[in-house]
Amino acid sequence: MEESALIESVQELTDLELALLLGLTAGEHCIIQTEEEVLDLVEEELQLIASNVFGLSHATIHCTTCTTLDEFSNGILVDRGFYQGSEAVREGEANQKTSSRNLKTPSSQAYTAAPSIKSVGQHDDRTIASIVILKNLGLADEQIQIQALELLRTNRIFTRTALHSASKPFLIVVLRSRSETPLVNHLNDHLFISHCHELNDGFANLEEGSGWIEDDRASLTSVVHCPAVQRSGEAPVFCYEDVRTLAALRDKVIITAEVNGYLHNIVTFLRLHRAVGGGITPRATRHFIILVKCLAPLHQLKFVTPALVAMAARKIYPHRIEITTPENERSMQYGSDLAAITALLKGVTAEQVVEEVLVAVEAPL
Repeated sequence: MEESALIESVQELTDLELALLLGLTAGEHCIIQTEEEVLDLVEEELQLIASNVFGLSHATIHCTTCTTLDEFSNGILVDRGFYQGSEAVREGEANQKTSSRNLKTPSSQAYTAAPSIKSVGQHDDRTIASIVILKNLGLADEQIQIQALELLRTNRIFTRTALHSASKPFLIVVLRSRSETPLVNHLNDHLFISHCHELNDGFANLEEGSGWIEDDRASLTSVVHCPAVQRSGEAPVFCYEDVRTLAALRDKVIITAEVNGYLHNIVTFLRLHRAVGGGITPRATRHFIILVKCLAPLHQLKFVTPALVAMAARKIYPHRIEITTPENERSMQYGSDLAAITALLKGVTAEQVVEEVLVAVEAPL
């Protein structure tokens, strides 16, 4: 696809499609948050985006407190015969099949839905799905989250019979509700961006493919719909070559000294904000720079503007910022009243901290 047509296609993407595209372009992984009552609908929407928009295989794991390492390792694998990676794209294959696996634990469904575990000594030719959706990962045991972190860092995973490596493109999407238990710190820091899908943002792919019947008086949570189907025999909206084109454009983006100073001032102000107890890490700063460069080509720019920096800050830091406790607020070292600090910090959110910093830091002209 030509660059001009590619950018026009990007402008028509939904919020979830754009979040996944940014992850694929940056080669990083993301968090999608939503309300508990529409979590299943967002899961179906992400699966359709993987297959219909990007033409990639996908696997979904429904994590619980009882999910085991074996279930996690085998749940992200799909049959190699259904896998579409960069090799298939380079050969010019337009019609791509998709494969998805659902793993629900704990129950007997975990064994009926999960891929069968190969017996010892039997050759295991499965491969890691191109897009892995980890639903409710915060509910899983810390060992499972560490396994997910290892997958993020190395793009590979061990099963009892083999070592499986992910081929490009590869994207992990952590799907969680807003009320879910936070992820372990190191895993949270390795996730590139977070995006909140609001109730009124809709589900474009579900609506297109499943024939929704919605009463005007009904809420989004009471929509009646049929199971969504994946399109077969149709070329995806974006192929891997398009993603590589956007990545090449990203590498050519220029950040001027003034804008670079603005970006780092935001980082400094976040670290010094009295409500922040942690989370403003060097990795977050690196992700910050990568994201602003990814956003520029999507806006037909070859340089980064202050507006793009502010937009990127709202996606990089909300899931990372740790709100401090009143006892650990830094002014307590100088005799501040605990009750006053408690009242000051009551109800403060990471999103509010980011907005306060963006107001406080002067943007270059």
